[in-house]
Amino acid sequence: MAAILAFAPLVAEVSHAQAAAQSYGLPDFTDLVDKTGPAVVNIRTTERVRARGNGSPDDDEMAEFFRRFFGVPMPGAPGTPTPPGAPRRGQPPQGEEQSRGVGSGFVISQDGYVMTNAHVVADADTIYVTLPDKREFKARLIGSDKRTDVALLKVDATGLPKLTLGDSDKVRAGEWVLAIGSPFGLDNSVTAGIVSAKGRDTGDYLPFIQTDVAVNPGNSGGPLINLRGEVIGINSQIYSRSGGYMGISFAIPIDEAMRVTEQLKANGKVTRGRIAVAIGDVTKEVADSLGLGRARGALVGSVEPGGPAEKAGIEAGDIILKFNGRDIEKASDLPRMVGDIKPGTRVPLQLWRKGATRDVNITVAELDADTKVKARNGNAPRDDGAAQAAKPNALGLIVNEIPDAKLKELKIKSGVEVEQADGPAQRAGIRPGDIILRLGDSDVTSPRQFNELVKGLDKGKIAAVFVRRGDATQVLTLRPGTVSSR
Repeated sequence: MAAILAFAPLVAEVSHAQAAAQSYGLPDFTDLVDKTGPAVVNIRTTERVRARGNGSPDDDEMAEFFRRFFGVPMPGAPGTPTPPGAPRRGQPPQGEEQSRGVGSGFVISQDGYVMTNAHVVADADTIYVTLPDKREFKARLIGSDKRTDVALLKVDATGLPKLTLGDSDKVRAGEWVLAIGSPFGLDNSVTAGIVSAKGRDTGDYLPFIQTDVAVNPGNSGGPLINLRGEVIGINSQIYSRSGGYMGISFAIPIDEAMRVTEQLKANGKVTRGRIAVAIGDVTKEVADSLGLGRARGALVGSVEPGGPAEKAGIEAGDIILKFNGRDIEKASDLPRMVGDIKPGTRVPLQLWRKGATRDVNITVAELDADTKVKARNGNAPRDDGAAQAAKPNALGLIVNEIPDAKLKELKIKSGVEVEQADGPAQRAGIRPGDIILRLGDSDVTSPRQFNELVKGLDKGKIAAVFVRRGDATQVLTLRPGTVSSR
């Protein structure tokens, strides 16, 4: 009797678990597809055949071969080089349209605005939008933004079915989502899955939504839809080693896409801010070695000469903790925050330098598509005689003084150049020609002073070394050790 009584609670638990499993049954997507499908479009792009001069060199050489050795024209082509503008074998006549590619999109307003990916319509001469009811329109490109891969189209129509836009900030990992598009040109294909993760950093300006929804070439630009029938993202990328779906796909959050779309609609382009720094993540080791407490912020690797950051007094090796009052948890947060600021705006910025926070104000400049920080050769002349006489210090480094002319060229006040790197320094990736700017919270002013600082290091603690290579500065963490001389 006791055994029967003991078994009763177990039966109750199993029954409860089965009931719970049934309550989490798979959703029925049929009504959702009927509701949203009519607003998802196929996008077809074409380009016009342009004149190609006298044809390809290979074809002309082959024609000459047939003329010389066989005395006849090359089969299927004249025996002389093709005249300018004449069609090649298998090539449509000049000016005729030929297909470029197929993608997807969705209607966001009844008066004909359509959202898609920038790469779907890039370099197209003509864009055709086809609705599920087979109506086809020529679309006008309002604008596109390659950095976020968002494009806005307009067709001359009214009363079109449109999708409702959701809130991508409220998306939760594990929720069901639906994708509709034209994979491999197969219109109105429906696939479903769940949100795998949020905030995937695969681009400077986008924290992507990761899903396991089957997305393939042709799905690009189509909507990612939640169970409420709201668009929460634009299907944009897949992780693949084969070119096809391998279980991981990425969507642009609709909130980010709409911010871009609003600018495209108003101005035909997107204007972003920049502060002219190169940044990297702050590791736990770097945070511990600099007394930051925990890994956060954006580590400044280089500062563009004459840019907003340099004018504000920001230096390589600083860690930016806040921008315009918002905390920076990881480096990828900063470009998005800066990009959202209107150029010319002056905003507060908080940084970490030498064990303390500093508050500065910075005037945001406009981001240009071609703006890059130019790299310089950071190598300095070496005193080989001094290097031979020296021995590696506890970090495994032999360093030389930097001539004043080189300091001026590199636009730095002080530092030493690495002549030899062994032991801890070599394992950390330091190499000859690197410039040591700082050790912990102390600026490096000479080889003698640097070696004295190294002697004073606690062998039980990690030391932060600020290393410049070219125009980039990185913080490397080293633990002092015993290094044998060569």
